[in-house]
Amino acid sequence: MNKKMIELDGSLGEGGGQILRTSLSLSMITGQPFRIVNIRAGRSKPGLLRQHLVAVQAAAAVSGAQVTGAQLGSTTLEFIPSTIRGGDYQFAIGSAGSCTLVLQTLVPALLYADAASTVKITGGTHNDMAPPAQFLQKAYGRVLQQMDAEVSFELKRYGFFPAGGGEIIASVTPCAQLKKLDILERGERLKGYAESFIAGVPADVAKRELQCVGSDMGWSQDQLLIRGLSNDQGPGNVLLITLEHQHVTEVFCGFGEKAVKAENVAKRAVQELREYVASGAAVGEHLADQIILLFALAGGGSFTTSQVSGHAKTNAGVISKFLPVHTEFSVQEKAFLCSMRSLR
Repeated sequence: MNKKMIELDGSLGEGGGQILRTSLSLSMITGQPFRIVNIRAGRSKPGLLRQHLVAVQAAAAVSGAQVTGAQLGSTTLEFIPSTIRGGDYQFAIGSAGSCTLVLQTLVPALLYADAASTVKITGGTHNDMAPPAQFLQKAYGRVLQQMDAEVSFELKRYGFFPAGGGEIIASVTPCAQLKKLDILERGERLKGYAESFIAGVPADVAKRELQCVGSDMGWSQDQLLIRGLSNDQGPGNVLLITLEHQHVTEVFCGFGEKAVKAENVAKRAVQELREYVASGAAVGEHLADQIILLFALAGGGSFTTSQVSGHAKTNAGVISKFLPVHTEFSVQEKAFLCSMRSLR
């Protein structure tokens, strides 16, 4: 195994936290140390924020790593992993920073641990610019299941921006080898429904969001569901639209904000859904961002996606630093094909 220090520039590609998270996952799995400079250089507040720092601290705890530069605001980090250990872990972000992004750093690595694991993360569970907890459960989790990985995500408490206070528990069973997949078609639609979650927010907000979805999608009342949460979990509102197909499940979301009409929240989510449906692709842009690492760990596979984001391209570049895997994106009629193959 090549233990040479891998040098990474966090300003490349989309210049966000994805470079750090993917590097942490692959460093733990491969045992290869890395040094990254210019962390999150492409963001308005560069360097490590709370959720990124917790991801580093959690990765270090799970893999017994030596770390230099793990402080808030740090733009340079050195990470030297040891052995991935299963067990029961708890990490607190201490803000509304994303629990789901921390989990997506840890879960792939814990598949290679010496024993089963549970990981409890407290912080934000539903905030903009990060996948909501239900995305992990229904979309990302389903792909893991199809790859023969035993992983579950339990949402114990909602945490909205800016208060946070949410809680998610992931359970991970080690997996000797992820199964290669080809997800080229989504297949027949089996279910479609929308849920508006509200905590400390007037019920009228949820009704208006769902009325908008129902009107735009032509859905019946039994597909439009108000999910009232206890006020102490708010204030907060998220609209989730789920499409379950034969081969893949997708979750589209819109987050309620001050001074933003409920109808506009719904229309943004519906627009993203419609672009996905029109593309004919199997997976949406955000799911593609997340599963590209899993496909690389499986040693290859392919999927069609509605969009190739900066995250996906950046991920492919980071993966090539740690694994002998070649990733190719090609244009189809209305979608894109991502093909991955091992160079071994």
